[in-house]
Amino acid sequence: MTLNPTEFLHELMTAAIDAADPAQCLPAHLPAPPKGRTIVVGAGKAAAKMARTVEDNWGGNLEGLVVTRYGHKVDCEKIEVIEAAHPVPDAAGEAGARRIMELVSSAGENDLVLCLISGGASALLALPGDGLTLRDKQNVNRDLLRSGANITEMNCVRKHLSAIKGGRLAAAAAPAQLLTLAISDVPGDDPAVIGSGPTVADVTTYADARGIFDKYELTPPESVRRCLSVAGDETPKPGDPRLQNAECELIATPQMSLDAAATVATKHGVTPVVLGDAIEGEAREVAIVMARITRQMSRRGQLAPVPAVLLSGGETTVTVRGAGRGGRNAEFLLALAVELEGEPGVWALAVDTDGIDGTEDNAGAIVTPGTLDEAEISGLEPKNMLADNDGYSFFQALDQLIKTGPTLTNVNDFRAILVLPK
Repeated sequence: MTLNPTEFLHELMTAAIDAADPAQCLPAHLPAPPKGRTIVVGAGKAAAKMARTVEDNWGGNLEGLVVTRYGHKVDCEKIEVIEAAHPVPDAAGEAGARRIMELVSSAGENDLVLCLISGGASALLALPGDGLTLRDKQNVNRDLLRSGANITEMNCVRKHLSAIKGGRLAAAAAPAQLLTLAISDVPGDDPAVIGSGPTVADVTTYADARGIFDKYELTPPESVRRCLSVAGDETPKPGDPRLQNAECELIATPQMSLDAAATVATKHGVTPVVLGDAIEGEAREVAIVMARITRQMSRRGQLAPVPAVLLSGGETTVTVRGAGRGGRNAEFLLALAVELEGEPGVWALAVDTDGIDGTEDNAGAIVTPGTLDEAEISGLEPKNMLADNDGYSFFQALDQLIKTGPTLTNVNDFRAILVLPK
């Protein structure tokens, strides 16, 4: 079998991203037009592409507003698209969220509110709760991003500091019919976690949010502490009558993307082994486990016959201790390379499917059997760079970064480890 490992891994990545392209996965989920108005709102890295897809496939009148990340805009004719900051919110996101709440609050019982949610919505819909300011939310976001908290924990806190998340948008839209179309970027695909669930009942509490600060030994601003202590206005819970007309459908998930990549692998005669679509944990620790699984396959012939590819999704985390550059996928791959020690016949790719690994300009990177040898020739010290959270600089120096630009979708991380016969 003749297989170019680098081209093969890129083909798997492309298949995974294409499976979550709004133009491909959204149209089949559109409802019939209502008697009254159709108001389209939403937020996320895919929001503009989703809005454009709605316009291209809708048979009735439309109006609305969506918020997406800077650089992710797609021109629409009837739905206004504004850009805001991610992952730390800014004033544009606050203004957009406020306008969205005004729009849905104007809906009547004959109207349809179509809400388009994708990864990044939580930061992009930045409407502070009572007694809080945007700066409070910015400070909390920065602390959580550096703490190692996972996405479910981060969004629990965000819901309880917000006037729009945790079902509050759905409550404001009542009595209109509300349909949320969501692209999942969270482990487990829980609609209440995607974008902090602005249209979904919330089972978490203010006490849960306080517990997350305690778990990571974070000291919230005094205004945040007061907000979480008073807890006078809990998020809408399951059974809340204001949410009785609200429905949510998942139109793309990490598993769908893994399945698409697995299909491509099979066509090439490579056995796909899906390790999971919801893998979490510290990026470097996940890398160590996957490196050892890879060795077992490569050296012992167990788990699956080679050639084989290990596929996984989910969202790892990075507890930032160094001063380097790098997202969680670069961190994962650098740790994987260190642990594999140049294992023959092993290539690996890891990317964030939105095209942006953390806050850098790359989607991820690629590791080859020669990565550590090339690093030595270039005078790089992988272990030291890993300790400094400097995966980006490591792979940049070796010309092994993957840059796709914004993909206008997001089903979280995609990882593929290819094992070939030695």
